[in-house]
Amino acid sequence: MDKFVIQGGVPLSGTVVPSGNKNAALPILAATLLTDQPVTLRNLPNIGDVRTMLSMLEKLGASVVRQNPHTVTVRVERITSTCPDPGMAGQIRGSLTVLGPILARAGQVSLSLPGGDRIGRRRIDTHLMALAAMGADIEQDGGLELRSEGLRGADIWLDEASVTGTENAVMAASLARGQTTIRNAACEPHVQELCHMLNCMGAHIDGIGSNVLRIRGADGLGGGDFTIGPDFMEVGSFIGLAAVTGGEIRILGAAPEHLGMIRATYARMGIDFEIQGDDLFVPTGQAMEIRDDMGGAVPKVDDAPWPGFPTDLLSIALVVASQARGTLLIHEKMYDSRLYFVDRLITMGARIILCDPHRAVVVGPSPLHGETLQSPDIRAGMALLIAALCAEGESVIHNIQQIDRGYEHIETKMKALGARIERVG
Repeated sequence: MDKFVIQGGVPLSGTVVPSGNKNAALPILAATLLTDQPVTLRNLPNIGDVRTMLSMLEKLGASVVRQNPHTVTVRVERITSTCPDPGMAGQIRGSLTVLGPILARAGQVSLSLPGGDRIGRRRIDTHLMALAAMGADIEQDGGLELRSEGLRGADIWLDEASVTGTENAVMAASLARGQTTIRNAACEPHVQELCHMLNCMGAHIDGIGSNVLRIRGADGLGGGDFTIGPDFMEVGSFIGLAAVTGGEIRILGAAPEHLGMIRATYARMGIDFEIQGDDLFVPTGQAMEIRDDMGGAVPKVDDAPWPGFPTDLLSIALVVASQARGTLLIHEKMYDSRLYFVDRLITMGARIILCDPHRAVVVGPSPLHGETLQSPDIRAGMALLIAALCAEGESVIHNIQQIDRGYEHIETKMKALGARIERVG
């Protein structure tokens, strides 16, 4: 297994281009199953989860042609299997997003339970409730078996604003008979991108960006050519990286329209950045001081569905807080195991009290020192990498395939900013 060897304590500065949004790429790839026409996708991130998804699609009958590392044309003239490969499905959470498209087009689908980050219970009930409302018959026996004689439009109230649950429902509804209304829909940027891409293929989706989506089912969808937007999780990671290493970083094509809550949250930790057109500039000399709530109360940073602070950046925020002056409560409300990685930060010198699976009190700033670490998941892995880059001395991070699942050639981007990092086989 590869590992990263990092010499920390160096300010990182320069220019970086974020990769395409991973959380948009996976459902958008799944949506190619809805048509027999070619779909060209641009700015596709060349990461582990995307490569796994493409291989899964090929086993379902797709032809995949790569024009370059970030442009691919997928055509599924005929779905040759309604059983996604269990080994591949077990590697990525995004495998769930093939449920709706295969069911809508082929009338049946068998899927083993999905993989992905082990950050606590990740229920799939919302997916099944939405598809059942459209006429799916569902059996569970170690996996999922869904059948339908033909999906029909329905008025659906999701029991939670599930991102992938919304995506599955939207894709299935695109080929269902009649109109579907999805209430309490997730409206994250990647959900919006999927909806825009489906409309480019001939779907009829209204309310994009809101929590009420209305989809008028089509008899069929066509092909398309779609460019995936930048990954705002990667943008948020680089903002934190610049701040804790004391450098200055310009992020090109950062889609600042998606960064409102990220900016407000970082501001509470004494970090600001400039919006310059489509670019973002993080200057050196950040205050790095946590702003107390009124009356001197300890402030809190918590995650929430869009437009709240994204859960995928909470691990990064925790590392940033460890380098800021003051006390901050981190409250992870969405997953019950995401914060368990803080024991690695504590061994590096961070002053953190893990109150319970959902809350951690961070007291900063804490000088960090190099350590030997394990990456438990994509986002915690990136957080540990940022911690290692601002720590004094050498750190070694194992299990970096977890980071590779979500961040494209991250060590190459880091080196371009001046990081002393090597991938060792």
